[in-house]
Amino acid sequence: MKKIIADFIIDTPNGFYCRIGGFYIDPKTPVQNAIISHAHADHAIAGSVNVYTHSATFNFMKLRYKQRAAKQFIPIEFHQPFFINQIKIVFIPAGHMLGSAQILMEFEGLKYLYSGDVKSQPDTTCEVIEFVQADVLITETTFANPAVKHPSPIEAMKSTLSIERPLLIGAYVLGKAQRITALINEIAPSAVVAIHHDILAYHQIYERYQRLTKQYQVLEKKDLRLKKPYIYIVPPLTFNTYKLQGLMSCVFASGWQALQQANTHTLLLSDHMDWFDLLAYIEQVKPAEIWTIHGDGAFLKEHFSNSAVKVKNLAK
Repeated sequence: MKKIIADFIIDTPNGFYCRIGGFYIDPKTPVQNAIISHAHADHAIAGSVNVYTHSATFNFMKLRYKQRAAKQFIPIEFHQPFFINQIKIVFIPAGHMLGSAQILMEFEGLKYLYSGDVKSQPDTTCEVIEFVQADVLITETTFANPAVKHPSPIEAMKSTLSIERPLLIGAYVLGKAQRITALINEIAPSAVVAIHHDILAYHQIYERYQRLTKQYQVLEKKDLRLKKPYIYIVPPLTFNTYKLQGLMSCVFASGWQALQQANTHTLLLSDHMDWFDLLAYIEQVKPAEIWTIHGDGAFLKEHFSNSAVKVKNLAK
């Protein structure tokens, strides 16, 4: 068996770099060649020259960054192999949000899988995660803690929908707001959902990919003041403004317990794997080595300490 290249991907000030391929993954600064796993702003910045990404991510980046998004986009669909220098690359659905991709890289007979952000909970607004085997798994560890167990999204939303209207739900404009809209439409189809105008353009891209139906209306400021019996989905800044005014019941959709504080109710809804989902994911990938990023990999290293699987922290 060929030997794993210990520095196949390294963490640099510009982001995760593959020196053999001459490209960065989810770079932190503009670079010559960038592979973008998904469109959240902490993974997809503007200004790189050649950007390889899924077509949905390409559309979200164009919406957010306009002409600054990239010098050249190379849209890549799932399961469509492409090469950058000597590296064969394939995008695999990650289940995190629409267009989110795991990045499978193959070189000299070995496979290196960059997870990006991943989720295995059901979500009709994005592609279902797919599992592939790899020699090295380069994985996020956002909630890699045995104490973290995410509730069922259906049960969490049912609990939220039992709250008396009007109801204010704080949510990030990309990914979370669309998932909440779809969950409400599924569980309580007669409920009136009103979204903030900053969310509208992202909803419309989801509609183009047939991942969302137009069972919502655009929020007008007067609607909040009149306290109509609606469910209002708004970005974090709007949420904080209205929460302080005490106009209605308030929940913030997040997997982080800290963001549930000072709200009238709790909505634990994460777009990342919890500890148990992550272990199941690793079991599917069957890596010889795990390189951890985006979080604390200490619990994973301890968990695999008596196994043949080697765990190291890739992020500086």
